[in-house]
Amino acid sequence: MCMLGYISIGIFIDGGYYAKMNRALKAQESSIIRVRSLFDYICNRLAVEEGVDPSDCQITEAHYFRGRFRVREAYDKHLLYNERKFEDSLIENDVVFHYKHLKEVERDGKTEVIEKGIDVWFALEAYELSTFRKFDYVILITGDADHEMLVRKLKALKIKTILLTWDLAHLDAISPLLREEVGHHWELSELTKEDPSLKRHVLYSLREPALSSLGNVF
Repeated sequence: MCMLGYISIGIFIDGGYYAKMNRALKAQESSIIRVRSLFDYICNRLAVEEGVDPSDCQITEAHYFRGRFRVREAYDKHLLYNERKFEDSLIENDVVFHYKHLKEVERDGKTEVIEKGIDVWFALEAYELSTFRKFDYVILITGDADHEMLVRKLKALKIKTILLTWDLAHLDAISPLLREEVGHHWELSELTKEDPSLKRHVLYSLREPALSSLGNVF
């Protein structure tokens, strides 16, 4: 699949998992992930592993999947500004975002937020695009066991698949089954311990006022 040293990469981001990473980073590091720097790290590392020039290692597709509130609910919850600000960072990095509406339901006197269909959409889109685009690598940013079968299907297409995670919450958020199935796993909490400069490269430091206003959107 790799022609003349050119490496094609598809990135698929589970927005719920990505938000968990950023919330933990905000709490522990007063920082959030800089999308551009994360993408650069992916390209540079794969270029080294494949023995090609970084300019020949290109992200040809990047997709982000998340549930979100309808505009009135988002406005009432003071989320609109933060959502648009985050979307700006995705647009600037040519990330295509895919949204489905969240629902709130009352159960036992508590309000629960229901997100339906996102995992299925994520898997179908990742598999379909991988079939047509014939990526050399697919990067999955997720910790969800539901994507185990997606990984198995991608491997059947002979596409190298990498699970990229940053487990900061110590909640065992990454499925062991998914980790076993994927084979190639980049755990950024371990990688940044080995190389502290990597953390400085991929994180964006928040100012104190901004930190208090960002809420849990990211």
